[in-house]
Amino acid sequence: MTNYTSIGIPVRGGTLHTGIWGPDDPAAPTVLAVHGVTASHRTWGMVAEALPQVRFIAPDLRGRGRSNSLPGPYGMPVHADDLAAVLTALDATRAVVAGHSMGAFAALVLAHRHPELVESLVLVDGGLPLDVPAGLSDEQIIQAVLGPAARRLEQVFPSLREYEQFWAPHPAFTGHWNGLLHDYLAYDLQPHDGGGFRASTCTAALVEDTAELHRGTALLQSLEGLRHRVQLLRAPRGLLNEEPGLYAPAYISAWKEKLPSLEVSDVPATNHYTIVMDNPGAASVAAVLAGEAAALRMPAEEAPGG
Repeated sequence: MTNYTSIGIPVRGGTLHTGIWGPDDPAAPTVLAVHGVTASHRTWGMVAEALPQVRFIAPDLRGRGRSNSLPGPYGMPVHADDLAAVLTALDATRAVVAGHSMGAFAALVLAHRHPELVESLVLVDGGLPLDVPAGLSDEQIIQAVLGPAARRLEQVFPSLREYEQFWAPHPAFTGHWNGLLHDYLAYDLQPHDGGGFRASTCTAALVEDTAELHRGTALLQSLEGLRHRVQLLRAPRGLLNEEPGLYAPAYISAWKEKLPSLEVSDVPATNHYTIVMDNPGAASVAAVLAGEAAALRMPAEEAPGG
């Protein structure tokens, strides 16, 4: 990885493991990137490396990756405050904040709770309330939305090879195996006390975060109080490479009526994963972030929406 380092940022209960790509200069335009519910900061490798002039900051959220031993409670307000601690510790006075999947929900709540730290928001196939049938339990929502991505958290794998074989049939990655995915999966494994390896996401964090998104109020309050420039980049295919994707076009249209300032763009030839983990998705997301980062260099009256 080019110009990459990692550090620990002090937060409640320990340190938040954080990856940083690009120039080691607080004056450089900064992007804070937030990963999804069972992912890690390594999701963002291709996007980050396409932005060599940007200080690209991406933490492992509490309960994930190398931050998986941090204690609960979890939930979007907690993640938002952890993200604010990262920006403050790294002297990022204002950042473009990108969030993929659940990371987009955390990004919105960050903008609501710490508006002074956020320049603009780029939501990548996430951020709007999930379009699921009423009356589902938290567990049913986890299975309906994530399926095998959640079930793997309880499995033990003898080696990275077996873990890659577990993912190989996943329809979202057919034809999309690349160096980033190999790195991502290797990073995701951690030694298991009984031998072998397990995925690094803490199951309690997954359950609590899903419950908070399902029944909590932080996301809706953040959407109702939205004051920042916000773009939503939609993948036309979903977690299993199915159409119409996580958000159907009609559902997006209904939300645009509620949020007239929301800018929505489809990223063609992508699904929920490949929109950030393979091209053309990663390149498209990087191009949008490059434009937002460029606005950080402009006087306020010249910036988009200024």
